[in-house]
Amino acid sequence: MPKQINKMDFTGQNIYCGIDVHNKDWKTTILVEETFHKTFTQPPEPIVLSAYLENNFPGGTYFAAYEAGFCGFWVQKELSRLGVETIITNPADIPTTDKEKRQKEDFRDSRKIARSLKNGDLQAIYVPSDIALEDRLLIRSRYTIAKDLRRNKHRIKSFMHFYGIRLPEEFSNSKSHWSKKFMIWLEGIKLRDDSGNAALAILIKQVNTLSCELTSVKKQMTTLSNQPRFKQNCDLLMSIQGVGLITSMRFLSEIVDIKRFHSLDKLASYVGLIPSTNSSGDNQKVGDITPRGHSLVESAWKAVGKDTVLMAKYYQLCKRMDSNKAIIRIAKKLLARMAFVLREKKAYEISMA
Repeated sequence: MPKQINKMDFTGQNIYCGIDVHNKDWKTTILVEETFHKTFTQPPEPIVLSAYLENNFPGGTYFAAYEAGFCGFWVQKELSRLGVETIITNPADIPTTDKEKRQKEDFRDSRKIARSLKNGDLQAIYVPSDIALEDRLLIRSRYTIAKDLRRNKHRIKSFMHFYGIRLPEEFSNSKSHWSKKFMIWLEGIKLRDDSGNAALAILIKQVNTLSCELTSVKKQMTTLSNQPRFKQNCDLLMSIQGVGLITSMRFLSEIVDIKRFHSLDKLASYVGLIPSTNSSGDNQKVGDITPRGHSLVESAWKAVGKDTVLMAKYYQLCKRMDSNKAIIRIAKKLLARMAFVLREKKAYEISMA
């Protein structure tokens, strides 16, 4: 008697995968339409999941989701290439029960993601192109180097305070600090022992090295700003008082496409100008803006000194609120101007309010 072969066919059925990604392995949950299939541990490779789906659910339509985190976007890109429609979602946007908050565990997290994906509760974050990601990497490296440089300068000043080393009168103005003349004086400081001199020399060398790296990355940013994908938009942004090359390039590399923000509030939230809030009953706590927002606040301070309209608005705001809150309002106005010039492709005119 010939054997009867029942070939599985999932054509027309949706297969949902929730992935809790980690460096060494992934916790994956699979739902078939309304039915729970399995939660398991797999190697951290997209090809493994793709092969499992094709072997166990041939003909199905595959969907997957994972939280934004350390692994970036490559998993999404590779799974999508393999035929698994994949989204990345913000962890804060995933519906979570009180029990799931209190009993966080990898397998439970993957089931939560799969469930939310099937229910249509997940919102995908924007996935930049590979070249946009590499541009962003260069711009962010400038921020990292500048932060490290500031820290090392603070270490040297702390070193000087600790040993009672006084600044000469010619360096009483802080603007003269870290100039070539200042660095020569710093290198000439001698302590009692070679070990102390070696320690100071190490700090000075770190400052010199980081300063050179900062100059190098600034030149690369300038070159990048003249590339066709940045040139027009960078010039438009720099037509606004207070907005320079660094702010323009950082802003453009982070947002990539201004059209993906449908309102100023969404854009302000993305760049970090809307502080976090935590309210319960009569108690309300308002958090700080994010480091990304601090960059625009720095530009707002420059704009206030150059733009009479913003200057008048700033002093008007200071009459009814703290100056730090007032400058954030100015930063949001500056952000509105930046969004306007990018959307309209028109340089900013100083006479505009």
